[in-house]
Amino acid sequence: MTEQSAAPDGPEGRLRRFATIWSRAVFPVTATSLSRGELEQQLVPLARRLRDALAARCFTAAEGQAVGAALIGAHCTDPDALSRTLDVVDAYLVLYCGSEDDPRGKDALRSRCSRLQHAVAAGFAQALRERTLAEQEAISRAALDARHAVAEALHASEARFRAVFEGAAIGIGIADLDGTVLQVNDTLTRMFGGGLGQQIRGRNLSDWTHPDDAPQVWRLYEELVRGEREHYRVEKPYYRHDGTALWTNLTVSLLRDAEGRPQYQLALMEDTTERRLLNLRLRYEATHDALTGLPNRTLFFERLEKALAAGEGKRFGLCYLDLDGFKAINDSLGHAAGDRLLVEVADRLQSCATAPGEMVARLGGDEFVALTTGTDTEREVDDLAGRILSMLAIPVRIEGREITVRGSIGIVEGPAGERSPAEVLRSADITMYRAKSAGGNRFELADPEVDARTITRHGLTTALPAALARGEFFIEYQPLVHLADGSVSGAEALVRWTHPQHGVLGPDRFIPLAEHTGLIVPLGRWVLEEAVRQAHEWQQRHADAGPLRINVNLSPVQLHHPHLVADTVEVLERVGLEPGALCLEVTESALIGADDDLLKPLRRLAEMGVDIALDDFGTGYSNLANLRRLPVSVLKLDRSFTQGMQRYPVDPVDLKIVEGVVSLAHSLDLSVTVEGVETGAQAEQLRDLGCDTAQGWYYARPGPPERLHTLAMVDATG
Repeated sequence: MTEQSAAPDGPEGRLRRFATIWSRAVFPVTATSLSRGELEQQLVPLARRLRDALAARCFTAAEGQAVGAALIGAHCTDPDALSRTLDVVDAYLVLYCGSEDDPRGKDALRSRCSRLQHAVAAGFAQALRERTLAEQEAISRAALDARHAVAEALHASEARFRAVFEGAAIGIGIADLDGTVLQVNDTLTRMFGGGLGQQIRGRNLSDWTHPDDAPQVWRLYEELVRGEREHYRVEKPYYRHDGTALWTNLTVSLLRDAEGRPQYQLALMEDTTERRLLNLRLRYEATHDALTGLPNRTLFFERLEKALAAGEGKRFGLCYLDLDGFKAINDSLGHAAGDRLLVEVADRLQSCATAPGEMVARLGGDEFVALTTGTDTEREVDDLAGRILSMLAIPVRIEGREITVRGSIGIVEGPAGERSPAEVLRSADITMYRAKSAGGNRFELADPEVDARTITRHGLTTALPAALARGEFFIEYQPLVHLADGSVSGAEALVRWTHPQHGVLGPDRFIPLAEHTGLIVPLGRWVLEEAVRQAHEWQQRHADAGPLRINVNLSPVQLHHPHLVADTVEVLERVGLEPGALCLEVTESALIGADDDLLKPLRRLAEMGVDIALDDFGTGYSNLANLRRLPVSVLKLDRSFTQGMQRYPVDPVDLKIVEGVVSLAHSLDLSVTVEGVETGAQAEQLRDLGCDTAQGWYYARPGPPERLHTLAMVDATG
């Protein structure tokens, strides 16, 4: 193509201007996803064919018909598209595509343009008709294919439904809205006993009521057939033809017609009879003792919770039984004999609790409980406990031996709704141990005050280790005073516990608990370290006040500890306190009948220079002659000796006893300290009797360490 022909005013440029006008005319009525520019590119070759047909020597209608058919191919199928195309051809084809040099002249070109318009219209109509016929044929073919596919799908669907219906592992049944069974599968027939298909079909669902039906089963059924719900699922029992129970998981769904009206009900039934029997067996095993067959702790708590949740006016009574001496039977006769004894005891307990509202359970080991409920349990529970003890008193013959069984019973009785099961059982357990401590073979009634003290004691016991770790203990010091001149010779270290809930507790509240748990050893070491450190601090700060001795109590448990001597030496050396400034106090009861092995650590400490004091002297039954073999240097008279001196006139016998003890002690080179001095008259009498030192409220109550120095300075100046 030359530059001239490509120029805007050249033949090609005018052709493209014609195509642009054409595209603008037909684009608004063309159903195409093309843009107008893209449509114009499709019209350019069609415009060229029209131009060539206009300039051809001989007219051929086929070119115009081809252009019309091409419009249909370009989706210009709207009648307006043909009308607008013919208008554009009529107005612009000769103008932009005709040659001014054509010898035929303008009239001949316009005549040929008209003939081209007829050919385009003919081609457009023919192509549109063929396309319409093709579309109709395709639609017809698709409709036939669809009907065939639907028929095949329906057949396949019915085949699948029949296969599912007949081969399903669960029972399936269809009934109308009146409840008449229309169809059932073989699985459902077998579930009811087999061979009863005809008998099941035609029956009404209302015939299948069962006494164990859940209350909501038939209410849900009525809602479903009324169209108020689409489905429901329940556990439902039925009677088989032989009278046995068939348990099922039943799912019922509502089937509606094409207009949405309820039409049928479809039931799916899963046989759960074996599973239910297994669950019942597992439930029994989980709630009953394997050895005795009695209800176990789990079932007992369920019953107890129910009894405690009863309405107003209901009461309960609980007997908590523990066999006395059962461990000895196990140890002597063996566990097999012990098991047979437990079975016999369980049988006897069951024979005692046969009234309505009574039950017996085994909690474990040789512990049993008997529960009674009703409105008059105050009398009934006492009677029940009495029957139990009477039945236990009958000897049991095991392995050719007659064994007498004894038991201790704790009774808790009261109105329902006031206590939890755990609280009731805890109270019964505490009461049972109280009966056992009283000698056993008896029953005791629960006492809330005793329960509270026991619970508090248990709480203190469990809190002791953490209390030591948290630094909740502190020491108060009670002065020791020389009776001769009233000067302070030292102090006794007395440990205290600052409890978060109970406040400051004295040693009588927690020392026995610490001894029982073994915590007395670390606690005693801590007291020793603190007391020794404080004595050294007194010596460092107040050297002019004279040496002050520190007294520290030793528990009997500490006496048996293998590291007593080593720990004491390590503390004295680390702090820097001389052994003579320490006095360890040991109670008289701890040394009654002490052998040489027990006395050896005390002798080693005494040889080092540590004073050993025999505390609470006069409360035990030690032989006075044994004082010679004990490594003690101090005798501390119990406060019971001073109590008689508070009466006026003083009993001369009391004075003679104290005088004799003091004389004996001095003859053995022992100094005598007296506890519990509360009056000046007592102090004067004790001085006259020859006692060396004293302590008591007359001089000072236990207090902080700095107060001891104040007292010592007062004595020194006064």
